[in-house]
Amino acid sequence: MKHKILALILFCMSSVSLFAQSQYEVRGLVTDTAASYKMVNSTITLLKAKDSTLVTFTRATADGSFSLSNLSPGKFILLLSYPGYADYVEGFQLDSAKKIRDFGQMNMTLKATILKGVIIQGNIAAIKIKGDTTEFNAAAYKIQPNSKVEDLLKQLPGITVDKNGKITAQGKTVNKVLVDGEEFFGDDPTLVTKNLRGDMVDKVQLYDKKSDQAAFTGIDDGQKNKTINIQLKEDKKNGYFGKVDAGAGTEKFYQGQGMFNAFKGKKKLSAYGTIGNTGKTGLGWEDNDKYAGSQMEMTEDGGMMFFTGGGDDGLDSFSGRYDGRGIPLTRSGGVHFDNKWNKDKETINTNYKIGSMDVDGTNTTLTQNNIPKQTYNTTANGSFNNRMFRQKLDAAYSINLDSNSTLKVSVDGTLKDSNKEDKSFASSTRDDLTQLNTSDNRSSNDGNQRILNASAFYTHKLKKKGRTFSLRLSQAVNDNKSTGFLYSDNQFFDEKGIFSHKETVDQYKTNNSTSSVFNSNLTYTEPLSKVLSLIVNYGLGINKGVSDRKSFNKATDGSYSILDQEYSNSFELNQLSNQGGAIFNFKKGKSVIDFGTKISDVKFEQFNKYTNTTYKRNFTNWNPQASFRYNFSQMASFSLSYNGSTRQPGIDQLQPLKVNTDPLNIIEGNPNLRPSFNSSINAGYNSYKVMSGQSIYVGANYGFNSNAITNSVITDKAGKSTSQSINLSEKTPINYGVYVYLDRKIKLFDMNIGLNGNMNGSTNYNLVDQELNNTKSNSYGGQLRLSKYKEKGYALSISAGPTYNTSESSLQKQLSNNGWGTKAEASFSFHLPGKLEIGTDGDYEYRAKTQTFNQEFERFIWNASISKKFFKEENLKLTASANDLLNQNVGFDRNSSNNRITQSNYTTIKRYFMLSLIWDFNKMGGSAPKP
Repeated sequence: MKHKILALILFCMSSVSLFAQSQYEVRGLVTDTAASYKMVNSTITLLKAKDSTLVTFTRATADGSFSLSNLSPGKFILLLSYPGYADYVEGFQLDSAKKIRDFGQMNMTLKATILKGVIIQGNIAAIKIKGDTTEFNAAAYKIQPNSKVEDLLKQLPGITVDKNGKITAQGKTVNKVLVDGEEFFGDDPTLVTKNLRGDMVDKVQLYDKKSDQAAFTGIDDGQKNKTINIQLKEDKKNGYFGKVDAGAGTEKFYQGQGMFNAFKGKKKLSAYGTIGNTGKTGLGWEDNDKYAGSQMEMTEDGGMMFFTGGGDDGLDSFSGRYDGRGIPLTRSGGVHFDNKWNKDKETINTNYKIGSMDVDGTNTTLTQNNIPKQTYNTTANGSFNNRMFRQKLDAAYSINLDSNSTLKVSVDGTLKDSNKEDKSFASSTRDDLTQLNTSDNRSSNDGNQRILNASAFYTHKLKKKGRTFSLRLSQAVNDNKSTGFLYSDNQFFDEKGIFSHKETVDQYKTNNSTSSVFNSNLTYTEPLSKVLSLIVNYGLGINKGVSDRKSFNKATDGSYSILDQEYSNSFELNQLSNQGGAIFNFKKGKSVIDFGTKISDVKFEQFNKYTNTTYKRNFTNWNPQASFRYNFSQMASFSLSYNGSTRQPGIDQLQPLKVNTDPLNIIEGNPNLRPSFNSSINAGYNSYKVMSGQSIYVGANYGFNSNAITNSVITDKAGKSTSQSINLSEKTPINYGVYVYLDRKIKLFDMNIGLNGNMNGSTNYNLVDQELNNTKSNSYGGQLRLSKYKEKGYALSISAGPTYNTSESSLQKQLSNNGWGTKAEASFSFHLPGKLEIGTDGDYEYRAKTQTFNQEFERFIWNASISKKFFKEENLKLTASANDLLNQNVGFDRNSSNNRITQSNYTTIKRYFMLSLIWDFNKMGGSAPKP
């Protein structure tokens, strides 16, 4: 294992040395013509003379001097720029005879005093900072024909894109990519970055997108998402473009994708379709999560609990999310349209998506169950077959009613049908290796879900600056139906391992639930002074729900007609919530302070149809909050915050209903549960320097839970467990985390170097056979990253570092799951003559043995490809690729929870070879039509 890591590091470091550039340098001193003022922080940009593309840039130091080193020979243009001054432009050449060009003192002239003879060329500065927005001029960067937005982003300082398309900017993950300020197919950034052409881009804007409320009121509520906005060139807003990608491989693997985009001025129409079994789903995580869940649970919105889906009846639906387990077959497609009209006062954005996913596979799970003075070990082998089909339509319309009022209306609907089948056989033994029990389980579930959401957001600015009024109304309707079968044959053995008795469960289950949730929020802001503002809000919530779960045992005639009331329940839910709150916002200089609280009163009434009883519950939620943020500059800040929240128990925790998904692990509700209170403290420092590309982020968090809701598990001598949620007021669970991220451009090697480290852990409690169990878990990790990108040359990236995890239970102190690990990733691509490109990447992981699992895990996944481009436009590409060349990809996972430690192995995608043909077509140009 050590030799493999060393070889990987040496390979990548030798690649860096091989392509390191010679030492050519440019330097000088920037001053004012009249006053000889040292032009500190003036921008110095170096461009190629041939096409004016960016080579590098810097800023003048405190004494006005600058230096650009590690350059290649060639003809260049030096551009000096400073606000209020005319640009200074001069051409020059570096070669073996003159490796260093010293311009000496370079005088800049105020625009107001420019003489006729001064040479001024257009402003082609690569980067501009406008308030909290960093804007990159795409014209200053050179990209290859038919390159995508992703290829452009890789060249921008402070932005990295990994092999999966994940974007990190200034140390933070980018979850949203807009096109001309509008969403493009919802929240899937890769549909923009991997399909939109790079030569269509005019500007790339990077900023922290505020919430709708903060953007309207101008009062920062601390809710921000790192966002990229792609501004298109005006002459690229008319015409059409797209691509077709088809590939066939060994082991019956294949993939195909088609995308078509038609732009006409401010109208955009796009459509795409994908099919394949290589793991590409065609949906981003964010958009997927919006409608992936199907279980009935209680969550909070404005202090009110509401239904979100189906129900934990033991037959969970397939979420439609691929996590690497099994072999997937995905089909997806979608259509997008957006437009602006009436002088941009009205806009519409709409998307339709359709998709299906089939996932088949097998898994093996090893579980250690620690109980007082005893340990049970279970080995389970199973298979799964999951199916999902869904459609989603959403639309958003906004209008500026006048200069002070806006209205935004959004609606979305989802249709989802699923099928899930599971089979497993489990065998459990005691410490002395005698047989404890066996379980043969088979279950199936067919479900369908119908979701409709609608909302309206009205905003109005009053005459006094800072005084605003807004109203948000929302309605959500969720209808869920499912049917399925559960069969479980369980055999039990005495302490000598001799067969004792047998229990069989053979049931047909139905689950029908509907919910209707209405929420409103009225917000008023009042400036109390120049530095202090008050935000007051009130919200009303109404929730109505019906849930009917039935379990039927098989009768003698073979029909499932005998109702099992122990595992059945039918109830109606009515809730009324009133919420009010006040938040003070203090902003002076570089400091921003927020403090206040929200309080909600909830009336909960539940009618049990089986027992004809009504259960009422009135509770109060209290959510105090306070935060402090200090902005050292536009690119550096420190923040400290506290948030407290009352957490009510979930509906499945409260309902006096037993769940027999696994007859050896019964779950039982507890109607006597009381709420818990969570406290969370967060601190963070973030800094980014544009010119050096340096990013620094340090974050820490600490949380604790009062009157915590935890589990009490009773396990009998046959290994049969019954768990129930309880309050544990005498103990306080805690969690913590520390994260450090550093990244910087190293001019000497013209490459980026980064370092990140993390440390997190938790202390949790639960009861096992009425004995208190304390579980302490910690994880530590660090990683060194190196990356280098040369336009039309090569790209190199490597990261590696160790991990260490600990997990100890007070019930079995002599046993632990402590162990070391290592993770490393590397990728390399290189352009060759003849329009050829080669690429390779590797992913290494190692997990050492532990006291619990006497088995180490090691794998190295190595992928490679070679591509050839055709025609003058290079719009046809043939690619031969290999996935997992060493055939080492093994599904693996190891984790711990309370008194249980689990290790899983599962089916996943392994070695295959594929030949792909990609055709890019483009007919863009012409002036945009006048509005």
